Amino acid sequence: MTSTSDSRLHEAHDLARAALREITPEATIGAPAGHVVHEDGAVSLRFDAAMLGYPGWHWTVSVAAAPGEEPTVLEVELLPGDDALLAPEWIPWSQRLEEYKAAQMAAADDQANADDQANDDDDDDDDADDEFDEDGSSILHAGDVDGVDIDELDDESDDDRPDDDDESDDDDASDGGDGQS
Repeated sequence: MTSTSDSRLHEAHDLARAALREITPEATIGAPAGHVVHEDGAVSLRFDAAMLGYPGWHWTVSVAAAPGEEPTVLEVELLPGDDALLAPEWIPWSQRLEEYKAAQMAAADDQANADDQANDDDDDDDDADDEFDEDGSSILHAGDVDGVDIDELDDESDDDRPDDDDESDDDDASDGGDGQS
C-alpha cells in the first residue's frame, strides 16, 4: 500500500472506532484484529470484542473509502470469528413442535406399557390370593403366625407358672379367704 492508502486506512480506523463508541462502551472494544479491503472501495475493519460471553467474536465496521471522498460508515456489527462460541442451529418452531408431540406420544405409550405391566403383575397377585381361604387360615399355617403356634405358647405359659401361686391361693382359702393372719 502507498502512504496515501495508509493514511486513508488510518482515517477509516479512527472513524470505525468512533462509530463503535456510539453503540457500545469503549471497554467492549478490543485491539484491532485486521481489515479486509473490498473491490468497490470499501474496507471492513475488525476489532476484538472485549465482552463476557463473546469469546472469539469481533466488532466489524465497514467503511466506504472512495477516492476523493470522505470515508463513510456503512455498517457496524458483531460477528463470530473462527473460534467463537455459537448458539446451536436454529430449528423452525413447527419442526420443534412436531418433535415435541412425538416425544409426548412416546412417553404416553411408555406409561401405558408400564401400566399394562403393572396390571399384569396385579393379576398374578390376585391368582396367588385365590389360594387362600377367605378367613386367611392358609396364611396362618394352621393357626401359626410367623411359624409360632400361639396355642402352644398359651399352654406353656400355664405350665411355667410357679407352684407358689397355686399354694398362695390355697393359703388364702384356708385362712378364711380374708387374707389376714
